[in-house]
Amino acid sequence: MNAETFKKKFVTFDDTDKESLENVLSIIEDVKKNSDSALKKYTEQFDGQTVEDFRVPEEKLKRSFENLSDEEKNALILIKDRIADYQQSIKYKDYQDGEFSYVYHPLERIGIYIPGGTALYPSSVLMSAVPAAVAGVKDIVAVTPTFTDENITLAALYIAGVTEVYTAGGAQAVAALAYGTESIKKVDKITGPGNKYVALAKKQVFGDVGIDMIAGPSEILLYVDDTADYTAIAYDVFAQAEHDVNARTFLLAESSNVIEAVQSEIDRLIGEQQRTDVIRESLNNNHYQIIDSRENLLEIINYIAPEHVSIQHREEQVISKNIRYAGAVFIGKYSPEAIGDYAAGPSHVLPTNQTGRFSHGLNVNDFLTSHAVIQLKEGTYNSIADAAKTIAKKEGLYAHYESLNIRTER
Repeated sequence: MNAETFKKKFVTFDDTDKESLENVLSIIEDVKKNSDSALKKYTEQFDGQTVEDFRVPEEKLKRSFENLSDEEKNALILIKDRIADYQQSIKYKDYQDGEFSYVYHPLERIGIYIPGGTALYPSSVLMSAVPAAVAGVKDIVAVTPTFTDENITLAALYIAGVTEVYTAGGAQAVAALAYGTESIKKVDKITGPGNKYVALAKKQVFGDVGIDMIAGPSEILLYVDDTADYTAIAYDVFAQAEHDVNARTFLLAESSNVIEAVQSEIDRLIGEQQRTDVIRESLNNNHYQIIDSRENLLEIINYIAPEHVSIQHREEQVISKNIRYAGAVFIGKYSPEAIGDYAAGPSHVLPTNQTGRFSHGLNVNDFLTSHAVIQLKEGTYNSIADAAKTIAKKEGLYAHYESLNIRTER
């Protein structure tokens, strides 16, 4: 299809239904009212686990790391260090200039939601916890529906320095972080991805606490030409589609020959994939192939504001400079999106579902608060007070006027 046809066909993802929302609201209210007893009830109901003490002992975190192979330990450490180095390099610094300054302070207490259940996500731990640690957050709390014995998720928490970890998941865990229970103290901000119930819960508690974003299904947009490795592009598509059946993949090219060549590789390789059924359903329902001029394709990229944009094209630099809205942009053969999921450095917690048009990926600065400091000299005050008094009078705020005027009179 061309760009115009795509824009008519494309709709944002919305899995919010009335029943799910009502269930989430009910869970939140129950946790607010009944604290740990509600948390225990829902953990048994949804996870099939009877939990008396939600807190994971620090010794278990340590054992989880010690029980890893040397290869696994080294991988976690390398990734943690790369993330920390990158986040330190982009961290905001205090600014001071005469009568004005702007200062930053870390949040005191934040909560990280880590998906669990049947899978383990150590990468999600590092991509959220390390930026918070670099920001200087004092208390980093993690909740996860991970009830197994020592595992790599707990090991990642250990090397990230997160010692306050609770085995709780779902909307109930988000509510516990937002409002506090006997076991879990309230936090200032909640970050991290989860299922639709977690996303709905984060949306409902926003305002009582901060959140990072409302995450939808994962996305990748690949802009390619005949210089690309078509087999590698097919695997890039599979890597995104295997996340879940709702994952979205967009393949853009200025030539139909390129699209056909990539599709040929997809058809050849798809049956060999471990998660073939998931990939097939994702591609059948959420895969878009767009052929058009560069001008129109760039417009499509900025319209979608994809979570991930991968440019594998002879004019990759020119194309990248015209992208205004995206979660992250990956340029060239050796910057596949999959490396960003694990080890490149920037956080993989990124905006989806067109929210990249007004938001950005999680980073160290999301864990900082800031404020201006104003200390005017008398001469500066006298030079601007008349203008301020004029506007105060016009607004009918007479105490404001007198507060300003008394200082010029004296």
